[in-house]
Amino acid sequence: MLTVDFDRLGIGPAAKVIDVGCGAGRHAFEAYRRGADVIAFDRDASELESVDAILKAMAETGEAPATASAKVVVGDALKLPYADATFDCVIASEILEHVPEDDAAIAELIRVLKVGGTLAVSVPRWLPERVCWLLSDEYHSNEGGHVRIYQADKLRDKIAGGGLDLTHTHHAHALHSPFWWLKCAVGVSNTDHPAVTAYHKLLVWDLMQRPKITQLAETLLNPLVGKSVAMYFSKPVNMQSEATLGHSVASG
Repeated sequence: MLTVDFDRLGIGPAAKVIDVGCGAGRHAFEAYRRGADVIAFDRDASELESVDAILKAMAETGEAPATASAKVVVGDALKLPYADATFDCVIASEILEHVPEDDAAIAELIRVLKVGGTLAVSVPRWLPERVCWLLSDEYHSNEGGHVRIYQADKLRDKIAGGGLDLTHTHHAHALHSPFWWLKCAVGVSNTDHPAVTAYHKLLVWDLMQRPKITQLAETLLNPLVGKSVAMYFSKPVNMQSEATLGHSVASG
C-alpha cells in the first residue's frame, strides 16, 4: 500500500533514491521495481533485515531490473551519512510525526537532495489524527510513537522555508481512517474485536483485489478524511548557486 504517488516522482533506471525511515520497505520496493538505485534507510536494524531479505528476493526473481541496485542502511535521520546533493529523489513517508527534532530532519532531507530533484513527504492528516488522539492515549503515547499532529500548511511552510518549491499535494487512505478510529475506540491492542477483524478483512480484500467500488469510494473520500497528506517538492537551481557561493566565501 503506497502513500506516495510514484508517477509524480519520475523514478526510473539509474535514479538515485533514498527512502528515509523506510519501515517495512514498501516505497523502497516500488522504487527498486522501477529500476532505481535505492537506499532503504531506517534506525530499526531488525526491520531492515526483513527489508533486505525482500530486496534480495526481488533481485533473484527478476522483479527488479538487473541494472538496478538496492541496499539497506541503519542510521539516524538527523545525521544522514551522505554528501550534499546525493539523491535524485528523497522519500520520507510517515516518519516526521515520530521525530522530536523535525526541523533538523527536514534540513537533512533537503541537504541530500540534488538540485532539480524531488522530495516526497507524507504525514498523518490533522483531522483523522486528532480523532485518534482524542479516542485513545495508547494510540500515540508509546515509545517511538507520534509526538505531534501536523497541520498541512505549517509542515508545507517548514519545508518551503528550507528553499524548496511545493509542486503538488494530495490525500490518501481514506478507508483507513475509520479503521483506526474503530481501533482507538475499542482499544488499539484489542486486535480480536469482531468489528476490528471484520474491517481489517475489508482492507486486505481491497488491497489484494482493488475493486472499482472501493477505489471510487476512496477517491471521493480522500479529500474529506484521507488518513495521510502527501506533499511533493522540487529543489530549485538557485539553491545550488547559494550553496556554491557559501562554499566560496568559507574557502576564501
